[in-house]
Amino acid sequence: MSELLSDNSAALQDLRDLLKSHFGADVIDTVYRYGELTVVVKRESITNVLTFLRDDAGCLFKQLIDVCGVDYPERAERFEVVYHLLSLKHNLRIRVKVTTDEETPVPTAVGVFSAAGWFERETWDMYGVFFADHPDPRRILTDYGFEGHPLRKDFPLTGYVEVRYDDERKRVVYEPVKLVQDFRNFDFESPWEGMQNILPGDEKAEGNA
Repeated sequence: MSELLSDNSAALQDLRDLLKSHFGADVIDTVYRYGELTVVVKRESITNVLTFLRDDAGCLFKQLIDVCGVDYPERAERFEVVYHLLSLKHNLRIRVKVTTDEETPVPTAVGVFSAAGWFERETWDMYGVFFADHPDPRRILTDYGFEGHPLRKDFPLTGYVEVRYDDERKRVVYEPVKLVQDFRNFDFESPWEGMQNILPGDEKAEGNA
């Protein structure tokens, strides 16, 4: 196993050097840590980088495993879009990142990897990152007419609306979330909700304490 990790380490570092020499300033940063290579590239270069990683004989990353988003609200470009690629030929994985803000679209990768279609729709749905020239930019997980993007750090944990079935209207209805205080009272004698280590009347536990 150690020999395999050593071989992958050398191969990934060679791959890092290859990408730097081929794309120059389009590669913003590279990080090799814990046996994994992460490459940060310019947003407008993402399709060229992905195409190179897919087609170059020294790469052959033919599988797009996932596209996901990360939200860092304190940054000017608060979103990272992360592409996870796998090369079965060389037994290697690589992570490619771009950054963007709430208004600037990221070029779609559907033309390079058709599997990116649903991944990008999920990233749009959850984070609000728009992908330019995507063939079907609809939400994929939330309901029609849903407002907001649930995985943004500034999206409230309770959401904005709650859904229930109205028996009188015979349909599902949406209503504003109501956090009624009556339902937030704790039973302090309940072992599931209480703050006391020893329940009243539990002499055995009191004696051990």
